[in-house]
Amino acid sequence: MTTNMVESLNSMLVNARDFPYVALLDVIQEKMSKWWNDRRIVAMAITAPLTPSRESEFRPRFAQSNGRRTLQLNPVTHHVKGGELEGVVDIFNKTCTCKEFDIDKLPCVHAIAAAHHAQVSVYNLVFPYYTKEYYVLAYGETIYPVGSQSQWDVPNEVATRVVLPPEVKERKRGKPKTSRFPSIVHYCNILGEEILVFV
Repeated sequence: MTTNMVESLNSMLVNARDFPYVALLDVIQEKMSKWWNDRRIVAMAITAPLTPSRESEFRPRFAQSNGRRTLQLNPVTHHVKGGELEGVVDIFNKTCTCKEFDIDKLPCVHAIAAAHHAQVSVYNLVFPYYTKEYYVLAYGETIYPVGSQSQWDVPNEVATRVVLPPEVKERKRGKPKTSRFPSIVHYCNILGEEILVFV
């Protein structure tokens, strides 16, 4: 398993790399269509309000928010005490002084405690991109096949354009020279004396 997208695509296309361009694009389109459809099915089957990764991150915060004392400072601001760190939560602006809520856009333990105290659903405080609805919308479109070249609608200015192959320089025989990167320290011979020069 790799986290590099290019390596993943290369391993997926290992058998198709030598295909002509149109056939290679067809292989990519088929694979992307399959991935898209598989992910759409997974997204539609989710029963939780959040995406699976965010839901698994969110659940432990509920347990940690239990037992925290909450003091309402005004209709939207709460001071949450207990635990290692106190926090002042602004439910309207979706911020907390611990900055976890601000950065993650997922309610921190202070925000969850404040939401319970204010009788506000914690899911209303979650960044909308983490919700099931947005997850389903992300994979809502369908990737269709391109079709045969006879069915393509090519504009006239593109069809009449002459495209020449790129100029190819003849490669010299043997091992190509590699460029040398100078080190940080060089010795220079100036007027017969060796001088240490930092680059």
